[in-house]
Formats: sequence, structure tokens, C-alpha cells
Amino acid sequence: MFGKYLYRGTPSLVRVGLLFLTLSVTVIVPGTILAAENARPSLEAAEAAQTVPGPTIRVYFENDLFYNEDREYTNAVQLRVISPDLRALGENGFLPEGVNNVLGEVPFPGYRGATQYNISIGFGQQIYTPKDTNARVLQKDDRPYAGYLYGLLALHAKRYNRLDTIELAAGVIGPSSLAEQSQNEVHRMRGFDTAKGWTHQLRDEPALMLTWSRIWRLNAEAKPGGWGWDILPQVNVSAGTPHTRAGLGTELRFGWNLPPDYGTSTIRPGSGITRPMEEGVPGAHSHYGSDKFLDNASLYLFSGADGYGVAWNSFLDGNIWKDSHNVDKFPLAGELYGGAAVILYDFQITYTHVYRAQEYHNQKKSHNFGSITIGYTF
Repeated sequence: MFGKYLYRGTPSLVRVGLLFLTLSVTVIVPGTILAAENARPSLEAAEAAQTVPGPTIRVYFENDLFYNEDREYTNAVQLRVISPDLRALGENGFLPEGVNNVLGEVPFPGYRGATQYNISIGFGQQIYTPKDTNARVLQKDDRPYAGYLYGLLALHAKRYNRLDTIELAAGVIGPSSLAEQSQNEVHRMRGFDTAKGWTHQLRDEPALMLTWSRIWRLNAEAKPGGWGWDILPQVNVSAGTPHTRAGLGTELRFGWNLPPDYGTSTIRPGSGITRPMEEGVPGAHSHYGSDKFLDNASLYLFSGADGYGVAWNSFLDGNIWKDSHNVDKFPLAGELYGGAAVILYDFQITYTHVYRAQEYHNQKKSHNFGSITIGYTF
């Protein structure tokens, strides 16, 4: 199934991806090496010190074909690169000094008093279609065709049981997102009918969205190395396009050797970020010094719910500055989800099933899609 989303025939999207991936490698990975070279601890200190985690790469793939559907929120991909743990955002050692000075002064809730920080960058694409993709005429009672291509920069400030994230996403909604080419080329490769109504998609316009989120980890005192549980309640606010909304949610996890993080399920700010370790408590993975297999393996189940108050949704409300197709959205939206995750040493894979409630009037039924996340920490 992953093969169908390699986006053959979409060189522009590949170039965008390579640009962000190159930036990730040239900015984050060499910075880690440079910081290590500058430190140059003594041999005795190096032998006594625990191994420090490097950058983390996470790939997200979300699609409704897992449930034999091809409509609504029909496909999304995202690549995110997360920096190693930092003592301060302005002292990261891998960004230009001018950028460091700016980052060190960024005011957002939760920044002051945090004990550890991360920076993440990434890019992604989202595709939305109506139910009947064979129709060439405008379907006035169904959602618009829409595509969204974006890049992001996120700052993460964390305490032992709390994570604050501020994320800036910038991109384009409309034909320049390459959603039509991506979907139809994949359908041709797999022998499916192509979507015929992309002529009616949202028009090109820039998108800029600022999101703040806070995630708590309750029962964070649970020690690794056995069965356990935790709860991850969260709040978030987004302003701009494609979304202006506020949300509440929570996630319950249960399993063996729960990872010290703030959730890794679907595409959202803050997923995949590890929390600071409590002094004197060993970590669950090899980065914290243990070479035992069971200390480096996790298996857990999770379920959760999210609810939103929605002021603006470009994929339903249409274009801001141009005439476009739109539908009458509900002011409240929500979803339920559940899944499983497996971690072996530095590799993690997570599968999530998402049930999303109806989002607009005349929507015939709710929507289901699957989400796969693959992560690796260097």
C-alpha cells in the first residue's frame, strides 16, 4: 500500500521533499556532531556518561483506503525531523547565530521554566475529495476538492510531565499543492479510475497557520520495565488557514514498557517528542544506557478522543480571497481513535484507526481512515 504513494510523475513535490530533507540533514545532523566535537569530554567522563539520543525522523501516512473508502480526508503524508534534546532553544549549536537569538526570545505559553527543549521541521501534503469522484460536474452538496502542501517549524518546551509546542506551518492550498497529480497518478498506477472533478478544486492561495498545544502526561511517575498505563490530556489552539479552531482531547495508553513520550499517533504538533528523564530513573530505551532487549522493547495499546470548536476550515469554507465551492460546516467537530505501537531499540511503528464525526451539513455519514507512523532515532 505504501507503493501507491510514491508520487511518480510529480517531480515538483519530490523537489520540495528533497529540499526539506536536505535542510533537515544539513541543519540538524551536523549540528549534533559539531556540539559533540566542541564538548570533547575526557575519556573517563565519556565512558561514564550515558549515550545521548540524536535526531529523530518520523514519517506519517494517513489514508482512508484502509477502510475501502476514497472520499473526505482521503490521504495525507508528513515527514518530520526532531532535534536532539536541547538545554535551551537559543543554544542549539546547529542553526545560524541570528536564528538562535530569535528562537531564544520566542514567547509562548510553557516556554519559561522548561527543563528541556526540541526543535522540529517538516513538510507534508493533504488531499480532500467529495464522495463521488467520477462526477465531472460540481457537486454543490458535497465537500470541495482541495489540496494542501506545506512546510513547518515547531518549538517544543518540556517538563517531566508536560509538553508545550508552538508550530508555524506555511504553504499553499489549491492546484499548486499537486494534489490532483498525486491522487490521479497513484490511481493510474493501481488501475483505479481517476478523480474527474478536480476542475472544481479550491483555487491557489497561500496558507499560514500558528498552533499552540499543551500535552500533560499523567501517571508519569510509572517506572519503565513492566506493565503500566498513562493518560495524555491535551489542549490546542490554531489560528490562520487552513484552520482556526480550539480543541480538547485525551489519550489513554496501556502496555509493556511505555515509552517516555507524549504520544505518537496521528499528524499533529508535539507527537513523537520524548519527555525529560527523572533524575535517577533509567530510561526505557538503549539511548539511556541499557543493552538489555526487554529494556529496549515496548508494546502498548491506546485509545483517545478529540473535540474541536471550529471558526474556520478552508477545506469546507473554501477560499478566502476568491470565489470557490464551499459547504455549510458544523461549528463543533470530533473524532475517536485507537491503535497499537511497537518499539524495538530505536525503531518504532504505530497504527491508528480514526473515526471522524460528520463535519458539515448534507454529509451522508462519518469518515474512517487509518494512520501509520514510522520513526527512527539516530
